[in-house]
Amino acid sequence: MDSMLPGAPWLVAHKSMLKPNQPMRISLLGQDYVLWRDENGTIQALPNACPHMGAMLSEGWCEAGKVVCPYHALAFDGAGCTVLPGSNKPTLPQLKPLELIIQGDFIWSYGGAVPAIPIPTIANEIAQDYEFLGISADMSIKTDLLNLLLIMHDYNHQNGTHRSLFRIESVEFNQFIDNGLQSHAYYDMPRSQPSFAEIRQNPAVLFMPKTINAHLENHFPTLVVFRGETPIGSIRQVHVMIPESPTQSRTYVLLYGKSNHPLFKLMKQNVLDLTTTVLEQDGAILEKLYSDRPQKIKLNNEVGLDWVRRNFASFPAVAEPKLSRL
Repeated sequence: MDSMLPGAPWLVAHKSMLKPNQPMRISLLGQDYVLWRDENGTIQALPNACPHMGAMLSEGWCEAGKVVCPYHALAFDGAGCTVLPGSNKPTLPQLKPLELIIQGDFIWSYGGAVPAIPIPTIANEIAQDYEFLGISADMSIKTDLLNLLLIMHDYNHQNGTHRSLFRIESVEFNQFIDNGLQSHAYYDMPRSQPSFAEIRQNPAVLFMPKTINAHLENHFPTLVVFRGETPIGSIRQVHVMIPESPTQSRTYVLLYGKSNHPLFKLMKQNVLDLTTTVLEQDGAILEKLYSDRPQKIKLNNEVGLDWVRRNFASFPAVAEPKLSRL
């Protein structure tokens, strides 16, 4: 099995990440691309290396719907064609476009691979019912896709990796529903009272419940949706995972909410900052693992890890065992 799971759909960007006529660099399955949106809203992507002398097209600019190389100002259209100096005719395609699937505000791609599984609909469903609050923690982490997926489905690491942030006292696991490449995890996390210094650093922790009732909806391999309730509103966090290369992965979070108190919107930036801190802590621990060491002990509540390992090994098929349990 390829370590980057070709044939899976990847949510490479949200439209809000793209400013009109400003190129953006993305990496997917070992290839760098330039992604841009023109003044008419058309979104296109090409390999990022200019076919002339290899300059990064993402470092250039956009003009008349084309991306322009910063080295010699060659302008490439969405088909990868350019017009050479002294010529009035476009060349044949010099770059193969990255196929994109646009669904509402979501920009998906299979990275040139033959689709093996469909694009999950959960992001569109959340976008229809909740207000989009913003993006946080868009970062690359020096880790392979498997280890990124494992930490995102490790229900024990909150009281270690995120101990200073949430003051989790324990993880009380309730239920895991295994639907193959999709699953649900329900568990409770009692918290100790945050200190005054912690509240001052991020007031969002003041509005977190004494016990976090976590519901994670997982869509292997690309999305984890956290459904949270607070005294001032509902939160939906769409965690996105993308394999940039065999040793580098990208993650970011799309935050949605539904307010039932005026304070909710005022706390939006604090929640975004809190989410960024969570992902930074995850990234820091992932870069400090001896990930090739065998696991000699097993903790309770590792069903999420078992689910990831099973699906990673058998993708796109789903192998036994079925891991649903109370």
